[in-house]
Amino acid sequence: MEVTMVKLINFRNYDELLVELNPKINIFVGDNAQGKTNLLESIYVSACGKSFRTSKDKNLIKINKDQAYIGVKINRRYSNKKVEIKLDKNKIKRVKVNNYEVEKISALYNCLNTVIFSPEDLKLIKEGPQVRRNFLDEEISRLKPLYRHNIQKYNKILYQRNNLIKSIKKNRDKIDTLDIWDKQLMDLGTSIIITRLKFINKLSKISHSIHSKITGNKEKLKLSYYCCINNKISQTDIFNSKLKDSIINDYKIAIQNSIEADIEKGSTSIGPHRDDIDVIINNVNVRQFGSQGQQRTSALSLKLAEVELIKNEIGEYPVLLLDDVLSELDKSRRKHLISSFKDIQTIITTTDNIIFEEFEDIERFVFSIKDGEIKKV
Repeated sequence: MEVTMVKLINFRNYDELLVELNPKINIFVGDNAQGKTNLLESIYVSACGKSFRTSKDKNLIKINKDQAYIGVKINRRYSNKKVEIKLDKNKIKRVKVNNYEVEKISALYNCLNTVIFSPEDLKLIKEGPQVRRNFLDEEISRLKPLYRHNIQKYNKILYQRNNLIKSIKKNRDKIDTLDIWDKQLMDLGTSIIITRLKFINKLSKISHSIHSKITGNKEKLKLSYYCCINNKISQTDIFNSKLKDSIINDYKIAIQNSIEADIEKGSTSIGPHRDDIDVIINNVNVRQFGSQGQQRTSALSLKLAEVELIKNEIGEYPVLLLDDVLSELDKSRRKHLISSFKDIQTIITTTDNIIFEEFEDIERFVFSIKDGEIKKV
């Protein structure tokens, strides 16, 4: 798939923009704070319905303006799509696909798939479990809409159980009503865990291969799912027909054993909302003991694996968005990343003209960007 055109009106620092893109490489060069990341953000919003930088749509609207517009044309293997998003400071956003207004943001998932890699993605390795859970939930949801539904429903039940737990601390008579919420929580939680295990199994195999190539076979990357219900569950268990029953049994024991501690804390301590991904290189946890270079390479391997996984799932490569990351990589890692562009539309932002020489033999458009204005070089 490829984005052929982007039109923006009053989006971030853009008054009005219309840019046509190359089906292969597109490089946007400019100093910081000129609008490079804003352009990538608009494409990401067209794919996901939300930004990767802010949770508030009104922040996407140009200062002193009340409305903004994003229009993106997409070519896919079997169909063309046009996505339009209208943002309003005082109203909910409106989304159109091929001129028809859609009610659910999830309709965008069938239009455009993107993978973004930015310096912020080091957080995926370096920071706490919530960042990695968010990564899992976002990526799986885009491929499996039912998973998003299950996550949303699980979070609602979790919220209700937590409220009940807080009230039990004041009135122990309510403790008998916990079973109602626990049953629903365990059913949904088990489904979420199994889906995550299957996803990580695929992602781990692909990222292992990619990481070996990047490091000249010196490092072996492995992903494993840390499950607070039973941390001995492995990706190979997904082939066990009794896995679901096993997880539910372990879930029951764990949640019953934690009731008093949960009441004391006022929150639920057992379930997929507490799980994590362990990123391991040569049997060492990268988050805790890896070097800066290993952490950066691990993040790169995960992102490139994500690209391949999407291709395997939907039959088309996603659009790759690289936000000022090439200068962060050494020459060998940059060379491997660039070699993976051959079949993928890639949109790159950079402040560094030096990298152009590494794209000499690749079809590309180059744009300069300054104060929200873009010119083709």
